[in-house]
Amino acid sequence: MILDILALTLIALGAAFFVAGTIGLLRFPDTLCRLHALTKADGLGMGLTCLGVTLLAGSAGEIARILLIWFFVAASSAICGHLIARHVRRATDTEER
Repeated sequence: MILDILALTLIALGAAFFVAGTIGLLRFPDTLCRLHALTKADGLGMGLTCLGVTLLAGSAGEIARILLIWFFVAASSAICGHLIARHVRRATDTEER
């Protein structure tokens, strides 16, 4: 019972961070601020959600798959964020010339 409540709390907190990242994406003025808000909030939201789901997992195999998903989502988020930031920087550098 306590484990279920803790898991649901972690999942709800993860969802709240996803919502906060989405609001930051919609409200911030430029691309780099939006990207920063989105990657930070989504990274923490994914971590909390995965931790909550692992508490509800029934076997070690399920936990391993959840952690593997968490790793790949974190890696792809970092790579995509870096590529978007590099593109924005190159675009602003060419505009200044």
